[in-house]
Amino acid sequence: MTALKRAVAQPKIFSRRQIRLQRQAPSRRQVLIGGAGAGVLALSGGSASAAGEWPSRVVKMISPYGAGGSNDISLRILSEYIGQRVDQQFVVENKPGAGTRIANEFVAHVVPDGYTFLYAAAPYITAEALFGKLNYERKELRPVAMAVLAPLFLIVNADTPFKTVQDLITYGKSKKDGLTFGSPGPGSQPHLAAELLFKEANVKGLNIPFRGDNPAYTELLAGRVDATLTAISAALPHIDSGKLRVLGTASEERSAIYPSAPTLREQGLSKVIAAGWFGFMAPSATPELVVDRLQAEVMRALADDTVKQKLLAQGLEAYPKSGADFGAYIDRETEKWGGLIREAGLKGE
Repeated sequence: MTALKRAVAQPKIFSRRQIRLQRQAPSRRQVLIGGAGAGVLALSGGSASAAGEWPSRVVKMISPYGAGGSNDISLRILSEYIGQRVDQQFVVENKPGAGTRIANEFVAHVVPDGYTFLYAAAPYITAEALFGKLNYERKELRPVAMAVLAPLFLIVNADTPFKTVQDLITYGKSKKDGLTFGSPGPGSQPHLAAELLFKEANVKGLNIPFRGDNPAYTELLAGRVDATLTAISAALPHIDSGKLRVLGTASEERSAIYPSAPTLREQGLSKVIAAGWFGFMAPSATPELVVDRLQAEVMRALADDTVKQKLLAQGLEAYPKSGADFGAYIDRETEKWGGLIREAGLKGE
């Protein structure tokens, strides 16, 4: 018995929400079967029906980091909102490691049925420049929607005399070995942003990689590194208690997360503009209708005031961009940071 005959022979039990949606859009299935024509039916593996009913089962959202970090937390906030809207469960699955390459590769090679997506992070754009040939290709993944920015803040120990970025730079130039910066791993945006600062300020600097933001802040609190340039969420309690001090932000404009912090551009470092980011990607052969639907739901979530406030509380900003705009952003950032990596002779391990 074919899938279409089974659908006719076996009556479905609909929830009140499904009945309401059908009444609001009675011709939707007719459009999918008739209006979309051969182009939709040509999608392999019965994906036309999957797209029309999407999501009809649990959707997996893959985070390239462990639980509890900014990527994981923001993904859970968005997944909860979208899942409630479409009346389906969106499950976050963490696949950390290898500078996000494990998660990237997993989603690139998964069955493109519209039920597994990647919540990509900034190291996606630098992986090839740092590590050379990867176990997946860029063309195997397609941008769905950009979602969140994680502004980077330049933070020092409050016991130091540094009140401005120039104070820190002057100190670095007075030392034979320059400045030491803690970062949450090699090739991360904080690492590369610090390299950019060293270059523009013409000061020597050493990046010391740690496994995440928290260890970097631990070293900063202990006075074993001079500064860090990374997401602010884990530092906020120490800033509020007076143990850490914010010198500025690498954002293009002052951030609503910590508006009293001037931009580095305001303080003479016009090229030091960097931010962590997160966005949704899908296997490239995922049905277009599914990609469009998820993009629309992400945009709707990021326009919701409650969602935006939850993100701000985590040191994150809603940054909604369409799949096309997200793709263009990735291209620009790849060129920018790839050039810096090659010029600085950086290599991943």
